[in-house]
Amino acid sequence: MTRIQVLIFSLCCCCEAIAQKTAQSTDSFTIAGEVKHKKTVTLADLSQWKQYPIGDVVITNHLGEKRSEAKQLKGILLRDVMASIEINAESPKQLSEYYLVCKAIDGYKVVFSWNEIFNTSVGDSVFVITEKEGTPASQLAESILLLSPKDMRTGRRHVKALQSIDVKRAQ
Repeated sequence: MTRIQVLIFSLCCCCEAIAQKTAQSTDSFTIAGEVKHKKTVTLADLSQWKQYPIGDVVITNHLGEKRSEAKQLKGILLRDVMASIEINAESPKQLSEYYLVCKAIDGYKVVFSWNEIFNTSVGDSVFVITEKEGTPASQLAESILLLSPKDMRTGRRHVKALQSIDVKRAQ
């Protein structure tokens, strides 16, 4: 192999190692951290929120290259789930200091700010997936999925097997 081939091979291996691995399944996720009461949300609990048709979403990598396509998606808004949680803020003004760390069972993490979810149009399209290609989340290999389909690089905040949401306050 030439040095260039070795370099390209090494870079490909590094990129693959950074991407989220095939996840184990989850049947619930917890919301904890800077909240009044920790909450566990199960797959069955997801039916209490309004479900939205999302359609098909192309999943792209950090370069914007197509990796896969998620078809016939339905989901609930993360904003609706988070609205059921009381954050440890003394005033509404302080909510601007909070952010959510969404973590998969394999350790993959993505971040959303409170303002992003509740005060921008991004919040209108961050979903906990309830159905994919007619299959309910309970029967999906990745089980609880989190997806932000309006992101330019959709794979960056595509969480497979969501395990927890940790509410934190910027210092």
